[in-house]
Amino acid sequence: VGVYKDEEDGESFGEGEAGGKEGPGGGVGVEDYGFDFLQMPSKEEGSRAISLAAQAVELVASGRAEDGSRALREAASLAPDNSKVKAAFLKIQNEDSLHLLQKLCAKFVLDQDEQAGKEALNYLDRSGEVPGNIAQECLDLVIKERHIKIRGLQDEIVAGLLRESVAAKSALAKRLLDGTTAAFMEIYEIGDRSANSMAEIALTPSAWSKESDREKCEEDVFQLFLAKLLEMGHDYDGRALKGIARLLVADAGKLYTIVDEETFDAILCSLDYRQPAKVRSQAALATAKYLELSGAKGQSFLCRFIPSRIAKGHSDDIILAFSVAAAVFPIIPAQTAALFLTEGFLPSLLPLLEKKNKSEKVEQAALNMLSAACIDNACRDAIAKHFVEWLRNVMNTAKDDRPGLAAVILAKLLQPSGSVKDPGGKDRSQKVTVDDLVSMFKKLLADPNESQKQSSIEGLAYSSIQPKVKEALINDRLFLARLVDLLKASKPEPTLVFGVLTVIDHLSRYLPVLSEEQKRMNQLKAYANASKSAADPDPLEEDAAVSRRCKAIVDAGAVSAFVAIANRLSSASTAIVVNIMLSLTRTQSLRGTIAQQGGARFLLLQYTGIGGTSDIDKQARHSAAHALARILISVDPTLVFPTAGSPPLTSTIRPILSLLAESQSNISEGPRNLLDRFEALLALTNLASTPSSETTDLIIRQGFPAIEDLLLSSNKMIQRAATELVCNFMTSATGIELFADETPAADRRMHILLALADVDDPATRKAAGGALAALTCFEGPVKAILKRDRGVAILLALFDDEDEGTVHRGL
Repeated sequence: VGVYKDEEDGESFGEGEAGGKEGPGGGVGVEDYGFDFLQMPSKEEGSRAISLAAQAVELVASGRAEDGSRALREAASLAPDNSKVKAAFLKIQNEDSLHLLQKLCAKFVLDQDEQAGKEALNYLDRSGEVPGNIAQECLDLVIKERHIKIRGLQDEIVAGLLRESVAAKSALAKRLLDGTTAAFMEIYEIGDRSANSMAEIALTPSAWSKESDREKCEEDVFQLFLAKLLEMGHDYDGRALKGIARLLVADAGKLYTIVDEETFDAILCSLDYRQPAKVRSQAALATAKYLELSGAKGQSFLCRFIPSRIAKGHSDDIILAFSVAAAVFPIIPAQTAALFLTEGFLPSLLPLLEKKNKSEKVEQAALNMLSAACIDNACRDAIAKHFVEWLRNVMNTAKDDRPGLAAVILAKLLQPSGSVKDPGGKDRSQKVTVDDLVSMFKKLLADPNESQKQSSIEGLAYSSIQPKVKEALINDRLFLARLVDLLKASKPEPTLVFGVLTVIDHLSRYLPVLSEEQKRMNQLKAYANASKSAADPDPLEEDAAVSRRCKAIVDAGAVSAFVAIANRLSSASTAIVVNIMLSLTRTQSLRGTIAQQGGARFLLLQYTGIGGTSDIDKQARHSAAHALARILISVDPTLVFPTAGSPPLTSTIRPILSLLAESQSNISEGPRNLLDRFEALLALTNLASTPSSETTDLIIRQGFPAIEDLLLSSNKMIQRAATELVCNFMTSATGIELFADETPAADRRMHILLALADVDDPATRKAAGGALAALTCFEGPVKAILKRDRGVAILLALFDDEDEGTVHRGL
């Protein structure tokens, strides 16, 4: 409480402990609480009582109820009949009946109290559902106040109320129904979140009593968002575009017909590369949805927009035309390419780009467009025909981001020969080579500018497909260190992470395993193309060269970087990183280092985190499980997953068993490759050899049917690995019971084991003999052996085996 001066005698009452509203003298006056100076027992006691009563009101309002109660009791003891003290009692009693959120919102709105606003927002985030009448009153209070200085906080509170309260949603729906334009403007002006919430409510049937009312308001709100977009310079924050995009995506079938050529032009204008990224992203979303449904009508709008803007000749119009072309190429590539390849279109652009007083921003927009156009083969050829010389000049002479962008485009135009073709189909005397581009990309990677790094990584993602580029990059330790450091950055951009992972994937990728038939087909294609060299793999792509590159990647700490960003990977990046791990774990000598860097736990985390059902997701889970199996073959599982650690060792069983249930050939096209099953069996054998019987029992319970089937595999290596695994089951009572419980199933299994003890493969005979040696300690297996005509003879034959271990098992 501030200082209050009595007008009659000029005496001042003392300062209180809590703040409040300003009085006429600049402090907080007790008259603000509705008190008058009557019935004072004495001047000193009355002043003290009034001050305490005012403090009590303020303390209770700020949440300090106990302190307020104490102050009020003292005031009552000094002047029990004072009207101001009585008024304080009534005020506090009324405030006690208010909901906490009401108090906070009132304090925020009436007193412009930022802290109260933050507490209200925290309450909404923390407490969830708000009572209906309370939410409505708070919403009315916060919306009506137009002079709140802290607009951002007001926006968040309104959005929070609309998010958490069904009643608040219904209240806003009623506002929109009673007066759509007025309610729209009221909410729109508050801020982004409130406007977004309004769009959501227009799509939420539960907020409306009639569906017809909702549909009508939805159309009206959509038209009002379009009107806001048309206001010159109004939507630099993307507020209207967010509403347009949200409504179009949710109900495009009904709303797209409202968009005419004028409003579509306004949406396209928001694709200008000079606009903020959040504005462009919303414009791209709205453009994509409109073009998807409008068909020929929308495409005709687009085909008129780009040439007409270029024809105007002003820099701003040209920049806008190029920006739109760059944005829509990935959306409708065939239609945009047709416009791009229209006779005379590309040649007419060169004079705009080569004039002396050229605009740097026009160049930037043109580069963006050419880069996007490279998605189409015919467009790449056209760019190579008309723009190579200009691109080379930009790469060598321009400043800012343009050299990097030009280099990226040239990388997309690279031929297998490692250079870019000229218009006549021959290499230029001053050709652009891949070595020039890689040198440029390495230089850009060291630039502190983030956009330069992005250009560098994008260019390397294209050029690193070539074997000689892979070798040049892998032999540059400084480059590898910078590449890994980009992943370890505190908050790397998702697109940058994806690009870096793509480069590492190219460096570590092995050639696919081909069947003999596929190899012959490749040779025939090469001979038909008069290129014998194409039939033979490049020596730099052979397994030994790839293994050496993988070692350099592991030594550079790439696995540690993967672990560091594990929780920030997108689904696309996850698919790439598990493929990289599969390549890295192919070299047996690297598996220990990979495990030390956290690779095994990382793979288990990725396997459990991939929840999709697409072919890409299935392949990613398969690759993660396969790479994990490889590590557990070469590393003691109990060191990687200690008994008392988390996750437990048993959590690795399900991923590895999944490799037995599905073959890689079921996931992707290609020859049948049983390596995944073979290595899964080896990993399970290693797991079954750990001291804990719990691990072995879990393998048996979850995977024995699949393992039993593989005992009869026609592939010798698969059969051997399955038999060795079954041999390890003999350390478990659960494993022995499968063969010793004298059931028909156990009898059949004993028959299979006897047959395996008599095969040609020495390792399989040895493993089957080991299992039989353990089982013949029990009566059931002995009876099963004696039932077979050659049962005893097979056991006796083990004595004549060349391997001493097999003989020992037979004995």
